[in-house]
Amino acid sequence: MFIGEKNTGKDRIFTIIVTLLTLLILMLPTGFENRQRTDILHARGKIIAVDDSELEQYGIVRTGNQGVTIKILNGKSKGTVTESNNMLMGKLELDKMFAPGDTALVSINTDKQGDFVYATPVDHYRLRVEMVLLFLFAGLLILYAGWTGIKALLSFLFTGAAIWKLLLPGFLKGFNPVLISLAIVAVLSAVIIFLVGGLNKKGLISFLGTVAGIIFTAAFSLLFGKLFHIHGAVKPFSESLLYSGYAHLDLTAILVSGIFLASSGAVMDISMDISASMHEIKHKRPDIQPKELIVSGIKVGRAVVGTMTTTLLLAYSGSYTAVLMVMMAQGTPGVNILNLTYVSSEILHTLVGSFGLVLTAPLTALIGGIIYNRTGE
Repeated sequence: MFIGEKNTGKDRIFTIIVTLLTLLILMLPTGFENRQRTDILHARGKIIAVDDSELEQYGIVRTGNQGVTIKILNGKSKGTVTESNNMLMGKLELDKMFAPGDTALVSINTDKQGDFVYATPVDHYRLRVEMVLLFLFAGLLILYAGWTGIKALLSFLFTGAAIWKLLLPGFLKGFNPVLISLAIVAVLSAVIIFLVGGLNKKGLISFLGTVAGIIFTAAFSLLFGKLFHIHGAVKPFSESLLYSGYAHLDLTAILVSGIFLASSGAVMDISMDISASMHEIKHKRPDIQPKELIVSGIKVGRAVVGTMTTTLLLAYSGSYTAVLMVMMAQGTPGVNILNLTYVSSEILHTLVGSFGLVLTAPLTALIGGIIYNRTGE
């Protein structure tokens, strides 16, 4: 969409500022570093041999102890060969099975002098594959979009850094989940939109439309979150978080904030689509009347909203496909399924997020019409 746009001095300066901010955020401590045990190190380990003799098969699951022989591949204990255990609990989503030749992430317990005591396989080592996938994504993005792709990649990294270093620690420290999520989304929207769209009226209109849409989405999230009577513990591992010393957390507020946080990307997309379309119309027809420009923006929004709402439905429903299949396989009535807590939470996500999309389109068109009427192209 933005290929061929001029790279102005303001854009370059803004890109440098965002780059420095990203590095600064990445260096910020989360405040939870002291929770990490200093007597445990992590390294890569190669599975040399396995012993499945103590495993018991129950249908499709296995329980018991899988003996493994591990050779440490890096770190202070590199070259050490040790015997260890891989305990299986009979839960397919948590258990992992190793085979000779596999590479595992290994947890190494050390003594007070830092010397090797014993090692335990944590899971299959996936970091290298993840990095390969990341570089392939970055390369394809830059190859296709050039300088805009670089800025899009920077916005991707900034978003990840803000979530990991600011949002999640803020939740854990007990800050109001809704307020901190709104603040983070506003900052992310500004960075992403002005990086990719540029420091211009088009970016400003998109940003204001996004913020307006997010505010309405947050309001709907708070209202219908209460009416649905859904506890935040519906999310995976939420209950484990409570038992880990964080019983003071408001999981329901975190669930509600996650609704507009998750839909913010789609809201940004639709606001930028409308803003860019109105910018192009104004550029081609400088004499167009504000009312005509607003109507054109609304017409563009109608087409985009139609596909975006379906995108949210597909994205959210994919998370609970297995649950729906279980309900269907057992012949559970539709009314029961729709009232199931897990399903209801996804319905809440989808419909409230869609509300935000539908409202963002006309709001962005209205804002664009006002700004272009007062300031011109």
